[in-house]
Amino acid sequence: MKTHSIGIILNGVTGRMGTNQHLERSLVAIRQQGGVRLGPDERIMPEPLLLVGRNENKLRELSQRYGVDRYTTDLDAALGDDRYSVYFDALATTLRYDCLRKAIAAGKHIYTEKPVAESLDQALTLYREAQTAGIKHGVVQDKLWLPGLLKLKYLIDTGFFGRILSVRGEFGYWVFEGFQQTCQRPSWNYRKEDGGSILIDMFCHWRYVIDNLFGPIQSLVTWADTHIPQRVDEQGNTYDCTADDAAYGIFRLKNGLPVQMNSSWCTRVRRDDLLTLHVDGTKGSAVAGLREAWVQTDAMTPKPVWNPDVPQPIDFYSDWSQVPNNRPYDNAFKAEWELFLRHVATDEPFRWGLLEGAKGVQLAELGIRSWQDRCWVDVPEIE
Repeated sequence: MKTHSIGIILNGVTGRMGTNQHLERSLVAIRQQGGVRLGPDERIMPEPLLLVGRNENKLRELSQRYGVDRYTTDLDAALGDDRYSVYFDALATTLRYDCLRKAIAAGKHIYTEKPVAESLDQALTLYREAQTAGIKHGVVQDKLWLPGLLKLKYLIDTGFFGRILSVRGEFGYWVFEGFQQTCQRPSWNYRKEDGGSILIDMFCHWRYVIDNLFGPIQSLVTWADTHIPQRVDEQGNTYDCTADDAAYGIFRLKNGLPVQMNSSWCTRVRRDDLLTLHVDGTKGSAVAGLREAWVQTDAMTPKPVWNPDVPQPIDFYSDWSQVPNNRPYDNAFKAEWELFLRHVATDEPFRWGLLEGAKGVQLAELGIRSWQDRCWVDVPEIE
């Protein structure tokens, strides 16, 4: 069997997301399934892997747990090793820009988490340097491969909605402050100086979700806030929260469609999932979560009458139908990893590169400007 062996430097996988989604459920899973199949006698194998980080004990533990032979705390040495053609970055945002530039200068192909940088200028610098270097590059845009959003994309592509009228998204859950129950998210998320901000984090996601499902964004208005002023960190110390923990945005698309997205670590969930997208159209509506989706056609829509003086007689959940699982769905991170590996090995098209990552950073910057200036702002085309 012909095997395309791709060596990958993994920087920052000692964190929760890097370990679970990128190492265990993506690259290790791909290796365990025998690689990425290109045909009956051809495959791509992500091997060898090299773990890079600052904590040698964590690297050693991951190496033993997942059968990865090599790890190092020396990034420069890793980038100088010709056995590795791809550099992956899952570091904190404040560290990413410099490391990506080093990897590009070393001639490595780039695959990275987002935000790709702390500013649009930095993000575009990365894109231009990557283009000049002639390397391949990709940005994690995982939500596009979630089963719920794939089902929603199918409904859009097959004309289920008729004319789409509006989109409403709800994301988030209650993150405990740490005083009575421990926080279930890392403390840096709530410190601006360490790269924390739900607006920056989630607007980078909403950019590619909206662009790919509903259309390009023309303008937006945003409000964000720090609802919880103090939390308790991993060492049990109380600290002041300096980053926003909730962001509320309205996006007007170039096709006239309004999209409202609420993101909050300060909301208690009473909906179908931690992320739901509610799409209304002239012929039907749908609600998509992370894995499932539900639809209601015009013929199955109840006819409520406003009367607050009597108990509501309609069960508004009963007239929705669940979209069936007519195909297998893989882990969303793994699905995009496989596409990027095919891009590196065989030049298959891969359109989710550093320019798409820059668009997410742009939207976050514009969201902050709208919040600070209390106004609508346009989203210009990136030249």
